[in-house]
Amino acid sequence: MMFDSTTPTRTEFTGAGLTLRQAAGQFARHRNARVLGAGTAAALASRLALGRWTRRDATAAAVIIGVEPFVEWMVHVHVLHQRPREVAGRTVDSLLARSHREHHRDPRDPELVFIPRQTLIPAIAALAAANLAGARAVRPALTGFATAVASLGAYEWTHFLIHSAYRPKTALYRTIRRTHQLHHFRNEKYWFGIITPVSDKVLNTYPDKDEVPASKTAKTLGVSA
Repeated sequence: MMFDSTTPTRTEFTGAGLTLRQAAGQFARHRNARVLGAGTAAALASRLALGRWTRRDATAAAVIIGVEPFVEWMVHVHVLHQRPREVAGRTVDSLLARSHREHHRDPRDPELVFIPRQTLIPAIAALAAANLAGARAVRPALTGFATAVASLGAYEWTHFLIHSAYRPKTALYRTIRRTHQLHHFRNEKYWFGIITPVSDKVLNTYPDKDEVPASKTAKTLGVSA
C-alpha cells in the first residue's frame, strides 16, 4: 500500500494514548475527509442561497437519515463482501470488494479504513443523482444531498475511529467499536453496522457473541489472497 502525506502513519493511527483531538486531526487531513467536508459545505451553501425552506426539505433529510443504516448494511453485505464471480467466462471482482478484503486481512492499516479514492467521487455523484431523482426539485434534492454526503462523512469518521487506538468514552461508541471488532475477529457474517447497530438489530445480524461460532474466514472473507 502506497501512502501520501494525507494518510496517518500506522504508528500515529495505532499509537497508545491517542486522544480524540489527535484522531480528529489525523482524519481531517485525509483526502476523503476533505472531499466529503467540501461537498457537504458546498451543497449546504447552495441550499441556503436558494432559501424557501419547506416540509419537503425536512422530509428529504429525514428519509436520508432513516435509510442510511440500511443502505450501509446492504452495501457492506452485498458489495464489500461479494466474492469474485465468473460472468461470461471472465472473473469479476470489484475494487471495493478487493479493498475490503485487504482491510479484513490488515484492520490496522490506516489507508484501508477509508473508501478507495477511485470510488469516492462516483459515489458522491450517485448520491446527487439519487436525490435529484427522488426529490424531483432542486431545493429538497440539495437538502437530501447535503445530508447524504454528511452521512457518508460520518461513516468514514466512525470507521476510522473504531480502528484507531482511541479508546471509547461513551456507551454508544463502546458498543459500535465492540461489535465491529466482533465482525472482524469473531464472525464476518454478523455485525455489519458502523454508525449504528439499528440495521443489524432489524435484519437479525446482531447476535450475542457466544451465539455464533468463531469463523475461520473472518480475515479472508473466504477468498484466498
